[in-house]
Order: sequence, then structure tokens, then C-alpha cells
Amino acid sequence: METDTADDWKTSLYERLAEDDEGRVCKDISDDACRETPGNFLATLIANTASNVADRLSSAKTTLPWLLMQVGAPAWIISLLVPIRESGSMLPQMLIGAWVRGQAIRKWVWVGGGAIQGLSLLLMVWCAFTLQGLMAGLAIVVLLTLFSLARGACSVAYKDVLGKTIPKTRRGRLSGWISAIAGLVAFFAGLWLSIAGDSEATGFYAALLAVAAGLWLLAIMAYARIREFPGATDGGANGFTEAFSQLSLLRDDRAFRRFVVARALAMGSGLVAPFYIALAQEDLGNAASLLGIFIAVEGLAGLLSSPVWGRWADRSSRQVFAIACTLASMTSLGVAVWALVGASTTVSQWFYPIAFFVLGVSHAGVRLGRKTYLVDMAGGNKRTDYVAVSNTVIGLLLLLSGVLGALAAMVSVPLVITLLGLAGLLGAGLSLRWPEVSG
Repeated sequence: METDTADDWKTSLYERLAEDDEGRVCKDISDDACRETPGNFLATLIANTASNVADRLSSAKTTLPWLLMQVGAPAWIISLLVPIRESGSMLPQMLIGAWVRGQAIRKWVWVGGGAIQGLSLLLMVWCAFTLQGLMAGLAIVVLLTLFSLARGACSVAYKDVLGKTIPKTRRGRLSGWISAIAGLVAFFAGLWLSIAGDSEATGFYAALLAVAAGLWLLAIMAYARIREFPGATDGGANGFTEAFSQLSLLRDDRAFRRFVVARALAMGSGLVAPFYIALAQEDLGNAASLLGIFIAVEGLAGLLSSPVWGRWADRSSRQVFAIACTLASMTSLGVAVWALVGASTTVSQWFYPIAFFVLGVSHAGVRLGRKTYLVDMAGGNKRTDYVAVSNTVIGLLLLLSGVLGALAAMVSVPLVITLLGLAGLLGAGLSLRWPEVSG
């Protein structure tokens, strides 16, 4: 009786969140998985919302640089954080993907990866209190590398488990709710930081990492409750052999090749954010409270836009990607022009947060659109191959972007923003040639 009540509660909440009130929609998943959809939807929602918030609190773009500066790490180490954080989670995925394909139940890959990420954050907290200078910086970089490798395993497993447990027409809604709830939490965290931002104690930033580690514990507990049924295990061959053979997808699969090229051109929606911050700091100062404002604005952008993008992506993830990418690109071009023209500090205090908000809205659409499209364009082990190859290629390009970031001080920042904006427009145009796979 209690089980029935719990199931009824899950079903009712699922129907509200997924807008599935006219009979269970179970497109592209098995009948067994269909019966478990409400519980799996909620477990995935809790797990990935918690991990999303953890990522925001331990961001390599904000929290980690500030922490390293506080412990006296050299500047060249700080410049490595974002490339390692992003590319480190993507480059090994062709090798990890081959191993993941050999697992009939793949949720445990995500659970194990989540545990490693949480432990890495806790060890960073320990380093912050016990080490100083170069040693602290090197230790945190090593732990960030471990964190990123674990994240790569989670990325491959998550998309595959999502494709096995959540109906095709509800995946975008799920991703939208995850981004929206995480955005709400980030919004309030940013407000708190803007108020308490005068603190410069090491414990102030280490506490953010500790909270993030606790959220990873919540995430793995929730994800472990997903009811996943055994899937195909063919293709679990030697990782290096499989990695090189999978690269042929870029040559032989034209639709997939167009997806990867467009995604690469659209990287600017994520890469350009630090350059916005650089311009804002140049005009408005370096106060920690300013950082809080930008965190809050970014969270608000995800909160307001992600559910809309999610519902739209269930109908046409291709359209979401193209429109969001265009919006991000036009915003960047506008910011570049603004920086070149110049304006008073009073006006800039409003312009930069608004521009950052629009960028947050558009980047949420770019991410959600391409993630939903990738999951919908293939099934089974082919989906795993697509995820591994595309993420590995993007990871290599992110390493090149790290070089660009290191050279940014010697190059005009508005020029860099302009180039990223123009590349995004090309990516948006190319995505219009993708075949429609959603809906």
C-alpha cells in the first residue's frame, strides 16, 4: 500500500513536470523502462540538479581561480584551470566509451565517477588549508585533472542511461528543469556572495568546494536509485582500437560530421564569458561582490530560459541550437562594439550584467539544444560512440582555446569576442542543414 502511494506521488509529479497528462508517452524506450519512467525522471532530476549546482559552486572560471590566488599560487597555474577542467573531461571519452559499452548496467559508471569528483573536491579543501603557493597550485591542478577524467566517464554514461530510461519527447523537458532549478540555486548563491563578497579568507572559498562535495554525495545517492534495465554490450573491445576506428564516423557519417563542426563553431557561447568579465572588471573594478552579481545573473538566465528551451527542444532541438547560437553571437558582437566605442561607468554598470544575462540565456539554449539533438539522433551503442567522438574532438579544440586564453592579454579582447561571435554565426548557419531528429 505504501509502495503504491509512493508510486502515485512520483507519477503525479512526473506528469506535472513532464507535461505528460494524456497517457504515458514512451517513444524510443522499452516497455520495461516505460513503467519506471516517473521514478527514473525524478531520480535523474535530483541527481543532475545537485551535480549541476556543485559544478557552479566549484567552477574553474570563478571559485578555483579565486581560491588559488588566495593561497598564493602563480598566475600561470590559474591559466590552466579551464582548459584542464573542460578538455580533461572530453579527451579520454573515446577510450572510456569503449569500456562503458561493455557494461550492461551503466548507471554505476556515473555513480563511481560522481564519487571521485566529490572526493577530489574534498581533497582540494584539504590542500587549501595545508599547502601554500606553488605546491597548493600543483596539487589542486592534479586533483582537477582527476575530477575531469571522472567527469568524462559520467558524461558518456549519463547520455546513454538517459536514452534508455527517459522517453525521447521528454528528455528536453528534463534537461530544462535541471538547468532551471540549478539556476535558481545559483541565483541565490550569487546574491549571498554579492553581500558577503568582502571576505577574503581562504575558508570562504574552501567552503564553497565543501558544499559542492556534499551535493555530489546527494547526486550519487539519487542516481543509484534509477531503475536501468540491461542493454547491449557489444563493442566493448580494446579502448585504443575502438577509439581510432570510431574516428571514421567523422568521415563516413555526414550528418554527424555536420553536428560536430557546428558544435565546434558554437563553442564561443561558453568560451566568451571570461572575456565579458574581463571587460567588466576593467570598467567596473575587481570587487568580489561584482562576481556575485554575475553569478546571480547567470543563474537567473538559466532559471527563466531553460524550461522554455527544453520544451522547444522536444519539438526541434535543431531550431533551439540555431536560434540560441545566433543570439549568443549577436550579443558578443554587440559587446565588442560597446567596448570599442566606450561608455560611462554608470551605463556600463547596467550594460554588462544585461549582456551577461542574454549570454546566459543563449548559452543555456545552445547546450540544451545540442545535448538533446545528440541523444535523439542515435540509439544504443551508436549513441555512446557519437558522444565519445564528438566530446573528444571538442576537447582537443578546447586545448587550443586554452592557448588563446593565455594569449588574450597580448591581443585585443574585443577582437577575440568578435571572432568568437562570427564563428558562432557560422555554426548556427551550418546547424540549419542538420536533419530533424526530435519530436
